[in-house]
Amino acid sequence: MKPIVIQQDKIWHVLLIVCAVVVLFFIQPAAIAQEDPPRPISLYVYPSQGLMFGAILQGTTGGTVTVYPDGSRSATGDVTLISLGITYSPALFGIEANPGTLISILNGPDATLTGSNGGAMTLQIGGSDPISPFVCTLPRPTRNLIWIGGTLIVGTPLASPSGSYSGSFSITFIQE
Repeated sequence: MKPIVIQQDKIWHVLLIVCAVVVLFFIQPAAIAQEDPPRPISLYVYPSQGLMFGAILQGTTGGTVTVYPDGSRSATGDVTLISLGITYSPALFGIEANPGTLISILNGPDATLTGSNGGAMTLQIGGSDPISPFVCTLPRPTRNLIWIGGTLIVGTPLASPSGSYSGSFSITFIQE
């Protein structure tokens, strides 16, 4: 019987291949996962806190009433702000979103408000708090609150007679 002779350089090759396989088996690269896909935002309207301008006294030439996102209001022209216990406030919305979601607000066109005694006034949507665009910071189900103001254009007593005015406006929240 003939003895098996293994050359020394072949042993080193076999040993090197075995070691390489063992090293590759135990060393795993760090796992890299894809970020979760964006989850659609949920928008909540608080009907009890709509955009309200409160009570005013109208002069002969008209003017404007502005309600700001911080809850303050001002008037220009021949319009006087009065209280009479009638509240004024910015519109309030809530957004549920993943933290880090960027939201932009797109104001819609001017809206026409109709009066209980006839006539009309024009509503221009104003700024927001937080200022658009903004990043949502609160995790679901906590709502990120957004206040939106506006300006009411009050006409003459003939065009905008005294009474209660109501209407609706459009805004778009864009998730980026």
